Formats: sequence, structure tokens, C-alpha cells
Amino acid sequence: MPSVLFVCTANQIRSPFAAALFRRKLEARGLDLTPWRIESAGTWTEEGFPVWPPLLKIAPRWNLDLREHRSRPISWALLRHFDLILVMESGHKEALRVEFPAAAERTFFLSEMSGPPFDVRDPIGRSRRTLEETCLLIDDLLTRGLDEIIRRAASPRE
Repeated sequence: MPSVLFVCTANQIRSPFAAALFRRKLEARGLDLTPWRIESAGTWTEEGFPVWPPLLKIAPRWNLDLREHRSRPISWALLRHFDLILVMESGHKEALRVEFPAAAERTFFLSEMSGPPFDVRDPIGRSRRTLEETCLLIDDLLTRGLDEIIRRAASPRE
């Protein structure tokens, strides 16, 4: 079963947006989502927080409804189920490498799927324009990296 886990800090903006948008991109490509497992989590969060309210206002531009999303923290019980773990920032990658070394070889920057790695910075507490720019960047990275994400997520683990 192909599986992708998107990771950010609080699991309230970047990773839930990326997971939902990735599903949309797979559907647009005509892929059956039945065998896929696509989820999100945060490196520094607690269970049960909704997405950041300003994201709820702009998500419909991408035909996304994130009202049901609730945050959840990273754990080994979660990580062990994913073939591909895509993080937004270097701090996320380092935290996973240190705390969950067995997942290190499956952990990459989202940006790395389409080019050199760089951070997708957290827009929390910043302007609506910054939030929109972050969502546009995630959209672009998913579009350009879609084939690579599909390939890596569908590759069997050794």
C-alpha cells in the first residue's frame, strides 16, 4: 500500500494542507485512492487542534475542506506505517532523525521531491498574504514533485 506522511510543526497549516492537496492531485490524475494512506502529523503539537482559522478561509481555492482535520503528534506507532515521510523544514528532519532513527532513510524535505532541499517556512501568526504564498508554494512543490512522490511512496521498503 503506498503511503505518505506529511509533517510540519503544529499540524495545523502546512502538513494538513499538503496531505489534502496531494489527495486532490492523485484524484486529478485519475488514480484510485483506495490503496493509498495519506496523513499528516506535527513534531511539536498536541492531539486535537483544528487547522489555523485563516487557512479554512483560503483552502476552498484549492477545493479543499479542512474543517474536520485535527492535529496529532508524531510517534513511532504512526511513523512505522509510512513508506515516505515528507517534512517542511530542516528542524523537522533533524527531530525525526534523532528521535526516530529507523525512519531516517524514508524522511525527506517536501521540496526535495522536485529539486534541491529548502525549508517551507511556517506562516503561523504572519499575514494572510504569507499564508497564501505558503499554500501556493506547497501546491507548486506537489505539482512538480508528484511523479517522484508517487514513485517513492509506491516503492516497497527493504
